Amino acid sequence: MEPFAYGSLAQIRILLVPVGNIRRSTFEQWALDIKSIDTIGLGDISTDVKDERSRFMPNHQLASGSLHLAYPSHPPSDSHAPLSLFRVSDFPLAVIGIASCAPSDSLATILAQFQTVLHEVFPASSMFPLASNCFVFEESDTSTNIHLGDNFPGLVVIPSMMGHKKTYVGTLVADLCSKVLVELGAVAQTLENPLGNEYLNASLFPNLPPPSEMPRSLDDEPRRDSLPLLPSHNSQPDLNGQLRAKTPLGLKRASTMSPGLLPNRHVSLPPSPAPGGLKKRPTAIGAASSHGRFFKVLADFFLLAGRLEEASIWYNEAIVLCKSPQDVAWHASALEGLATIPIVEAWSSTDGINGIAHDKDPWTDAADKLTQAIALYQRAVPASEPEATLSLLSYLYCCSVLRHSTLLYAVWSSKGWGPLAFTAMLQPSPSPFLPATLSNNASPTSSSSARNSYAALERLSVITGITRAQIAASVSQAHGPWLCHLDTRERVRILEYVAAMFGALGYVRKEAHVLREVLVCLMDMVVCGREESGSGSARVLSAGLANRNNSLNVTTAQGTVGIRENERTDGNDSILHIVKHVSRVHGVDLEAVKLLDSNALNRDSCTSQVDEDAEREDELARALQEPFGWPELQLDIVREAIAIAEALPDYMAVAQFALSSLKLLHPVMSLRDQHEIYSTASKAMMTAKRRGDARAVDYWSGQPISGIAVLPLPLVRMPIEKPISLLSQSSTGATSIIAGVRDPFLYNPRKALQGEVKTVLVQNEPFELVVTLRNPYIFDLELQSLQLSTSGVTFVSKPIAVVVPANSFHPVTISGKATESGMLTIRGCIVQAPGGASREFVLPLATEEEEERKSRRRSAIECETGRSKHSGLDSRPWQKFSKRASEVEAKSSTKRTVRYIECVVVPEQPLLRIRRTSLTHGAVMLYNGEMSTIRITLENVSTLPVDLIRLTFDDSTIAPAQQALAEGDLSVFETYETEYDLVHRPVFTWDSEHESQEIGPGQKKVITVNCFGKVGCTNGAIHASYAYVRRPQEILAEHPEVFHTRQLSYPVLVTVYHMLECHAMDILSYSGATTSLPPSATDDSDETMPEARARSALLHVGDIADWSIFSIEVRNTYGLPFEVTFERKQEGVEHASITSLVPPGSTSRIVLPIKKISLPEEHVSRPIPMLSDRQYVVSSSKLSAEEERSQRELFWYREELFKVVHGRWRETGGTRAGNLSLRQQRMTLPMLEALRVETARVRMSLVRYNEDGKEQPVPVDPAGMRYLPSPNEFVYLRTAITNLSPSELVLTLNLELEPAQHVVYQGELVDISVGRLAKGETHEVETPLAFTACGRFDFSAEVWALSRSRESALVGHGKMRINVSGDP
Repeated sequence: MEPFAYGSLAQIRILLVPVGNIRRSTFEQWALDIKSIDTIGLGDISTDVKDERSRFMPNHQLASGSLHLAYPSHPPSDSHAPLSLFRVSDFPLAVIGIASCAPSDSLATILAQFQTVLHEVFPASSMFPLASNCFVFEESDTSTNIHLGDNFPGLVVIPSMMGHKKTYVGTLVADLCSKVLVELGAVAQTLENPLGNEYLNASLFPNLPPPSEMPRSLDDEPRRDSLPLLPSHNSQPDLNGQLRAKTPLGLKRASTMSPGLLPNRHVSLPPSPAPGGLKKRPTAIGAASSHGRFFKVLADFFLLAGRLEEASIWYNEAIVLCKSPQDVAWHASALEGLATIPIVEAWSSTDGINGIAHDKDPWTDAADKLTQAIALYQRAVPASEPEATLSLLSYLYCCSVLRHSTLLYAVWSSKGWGPLAFTAMLQPSPSPFLPATLSNNASPTSSSSARNSYAALERLSVITGITRAQIAASVSQAHGPWLCHLDTRERVRILEYVAAMFGALGYVRKEAHVLREVLVCLMDMVVCGREESGSGSARVLSAGLANRNNSLNVTTAQGTVGIRENERTDGNDSILHIVKHVSRVHGVDLEAVKLLDSNALNRDSCTSQVDEDAEREDELARALQEPFGWPELQLDIVREAIAIAEALPDYMAVAQFALSSLKLLHPVMSLRDQHEIYSTASKAMMTAKRRGDARAVDYWSGQPISGIAVLPLPLVRMPIEKPISLLSQSSTGATSIIAGVRDPFLYNPRKALQGEVKTVLVQNEPFELVVTLRNPYIFDLELQSLQLSTSGVTFVSKPIAVVVPANSFHPVTISGKATESGMLTIRGCIVQAPGGASREFVLPLATEEEEERKSRRRSAIECETGRSKHSGLDSRPWQKFSKRASEVEAKSSTKRTVRYIECVVVPEQPLLRIRRTSLTHGAVMLYNGEMSTIRITLENVSTLPVDLIRLTFDDSTIAPAQQALAEGDLSVFETYETEYDLVHRPVFTWDSEHESQEIGPGQKKVITVNCFGKVGCTNGAIHASYAYVRRPQEILAEHPEVFHTRQLSYPVLVTVYHMLECHAMDILSYSGATTSLPPSATDDSDETMPEARARSALLHVGDIADWSIFSIEVRNTYGLPFEVTFERKQEGVEHASITSLVPPGSTSRIVLPIKKISLPEEHVSRPIPMLSDRQYVVSSSKLSAEEERSQRELFWYREELFKVVHGRWRETGGTRAGNLSLRQQRMTLPMLEALRVETARVRMSLVRYNEDGKEQPVPVDPAGMRYLPSPNEFVYLRTAITNLSPSELVLTLNLELEPAQHVVYQGELVDISVGRLAKGETHEVETPLAFTACGRFDFSAEVWALSRSRESALVGHGKMRINVSGDP
């Protein structure tokens, strides 16, 4: 609807109508050019008419002033016909037809069409239009041979080749306005006589009747017998001056302003008629009627004609005369005219500036007059026909209120009294509430976020002195029960203007309240219009079955088919726009769920980073937002919105409104409301789809994804990344078994820098993901399609349909595969609800940065909760969110990086399976130390070959050992034994050097694995890692640095029987008793047995000083006998072994001679080694240097002993055999002294000399261990010292005799100098002595090296036992 203009009383309305088959674009083009002519100077008006009809024409060609033109979009309502004399400016006084003419068109036809349009637009009883003309624009430059002549009055042809058409059109419009002024003079001439004045005062809103109903004139002249017809099409009375012969006023128009033009209140009544007249008609028509109404009409005509001074005079005269109660409305209308004149005069003046010229505001007089007019309209009471008159009075009252409000608003918005205000009141733009001073203001139905700030609005109040409250109070007077008397069209126009003004003033809630009433009026018009046109919109067609049935002589009822025409959707968007605005004002965003066109349904899954961040911020803010508004009121508004959308009908809007409200208000909705709204949305979408609506609803249920997890591949399919350098290394050694991990360090800080391990997938092999969906509603949420959103390499997956149970988290498994190798990024999911459009929801990884950002964001929102930082509509969620977002963007200058789930897709890999094994039920039973074989058959079930196979093993003994090593509580010796057991005695072994490592597609291969029986092992596993490494070069884009393997695992249940135990290991020195019996002796019966003979032969060695005896006990704890064999493999000595049968439950001792061992000092001084490459750990033991040296000697001599002595067993009568381990045995210092070669060897003997000085032996016992000298006889103690070290030594000798009191000796026993002995050199020391008593004597000798410390100076010792007896 056209905007309400304050100066509408001074505007001549010209209606533009299309004529003929003119194109819409052509009509709008020429209409726009004509509408640009909004004023016409009085000097441009032609004054050809010189009779009484020219009274409203300009006085002369240089007259100042202008005619103001307005171009309404449609003619007034028929209900306003009674206002044709009361408010002439509301009606089109002229009509311009716009037509286009082709060479083949006929002007007569165009003129007939124009006349037809006039008869259709204006009823026959209407006095309008006063003038009309049809502008015919030629379409082409060709000659049309158009000859107007006199047969086509009111039709003007504008050739296409004419230049300056707009100027010519302006001249034509000026000519049309001059005709209007002429016709206004004719109307005034008709109303000047008593008959016209009588009709003018006949009712509150009079109207001239048709000429046939007009009474005859009081003048009885023959020429007045009948009234001539008007030349115009509506048959108005003749206004050319025939009724002007006798005017009751006796006023004649002068060429200039003269006293005769000014009305005289005392002589304004009509004079008494002539006596002859009284005789003919006793009652004079109009004699008692007031002339105030006529003066008011005359003033209206002068105001339209631009003659403001005359209009002011006649308005004042009309105000004086319209004091009676029946003329209250005319009085108010005259005041409105007087209030309009100053605005027109100010606009016409050239010195109008903004500001205040005097102490009194220049708009105060006009405002006071309008206030008085409002009060008069409100006081007016219809005397007759109240139903029809009340509607017009209400309309006039509302227009007066709007005129007063427009005056205040124009001055307020224009920053005072000036040209901007005058232009806004006289020539309002299509958007009158968007003045230049409020360029940032928003239209009444736009988003409130674009409105001006409170400070900007209050600044205008300070400048002008007009407050927003004054304007709002003024415009509020138009809103009341009197609106019910208006017809729907005028009610909508007034309410729309009131709402727009409230919105421009910043009173958005009042605007929304009024707009709700506007919507009610509009929907009444829509429904009523649909009902009125319903009878004509449905057509009934014959089914056509009767004719065919008649041919078969079958009588049936004739069927009919009802055809329903499509509803017109023109204007639906505007109505829905108002609905959305009202809802947003109350805190409900009905566009929270978007409507998408058909070309936007297949959206790219990769949206911009800004959009993704905005969506995530919106979700987070919505989850923590404070409630806004009254839920009950919001639900009522939602119901109204849905009802309006259904009545239009716009089913997609119904779905959008329902789903948006469900998304935002479901926490405050009852169970019934949620069900009903969701059901309404579902039905609306089905109906829209059935009717072919191309739009679709975006996904509406917020963020449905709460988590995405990639399920790990099965172990048999899991690819494991390996460096390509591993191919050049040997097979997996003992280090990995000992450490358990690849990192040799107990703590490696670089591991923290490596980040999370990415999931590894295989090209063209399916994998699964678990997507957790959330449904916060009380109904089951149906998803038509759910599929993954990925980037990177190509991913293939089929969308699935899901039903998420009410109020639950529902996991869904999605499978797919990557068809290329590379990086696959899983951004989120693409979700589509039934009947809606698909939408991507991304789910970033919950990294520390992301969680910290969310925590800060959540803290900021929670910190603002409950604070009164936002007032009014600024406290709506999206308003607060937009302000917070702008603050956050201003603070954060760095771009935030978002990470998603990333998977590494490796090239296709071969796949093996275990076809068969040699084990039954995967179990193996062994004796301790027994070795068995396991055969495993592998089959290649893929299309790729396998060219690399590596076996690794695990068993139940590895983990405890690794744990003990990792804890570090073991001693150095225990650590070595634990590592030795893991390295050199594994349960499973495989000879990779003699096995082929290639398996072709579809081929099989047998792998042999050795299984060793180890006590404590209960289970194990064989892991076969395989890969396809040597791929064709054309497949690989570049030389890879890594390759990937897969692993097959075969679990083995192991049972190990512990049947033989070794304990009590000892090493003894040789003595004479050991070799006293020769190997051929036959005194003892046991010696005749082969086993005894073999043992004796084994123990018979050469020099017993170079040998020691190894002994150990073997106990059989099993139920079967076993043969135990220990063998000696020593360099430089003949190989020897001894076998013994150990019955069940018995213990056998094994004795084996071993030649003493000598290790160099460099060897025994080395620290105890570690068999792994673990990080070196400082020992926590507090041993002295000597103790540590002794410990190392014990370790190294023990290791050398185990290299010499080996044990094995064999099942008696069977084929099973194995090894015996001595690693559990410990070596002591005495055993060490017996095993190792002395540094200096000491041999002690007794000799005696005869008288000739010859040496004679001293008797010894049969065992050869004791000397048997006689008492009181001189003998010599001979001590031989031999240097066995690799270097020379300076030695001393100490002798000790027990008991010394019974021994007589010569010389010193302590610090006997031996001297410097070279390597292998021997020195003998003889000491004479005699025994003075019988008994047992013990002699000992100690050899000390002078170049060594006290702790290591003792390098040799010897002992000897002597029995002295007096028997011969």
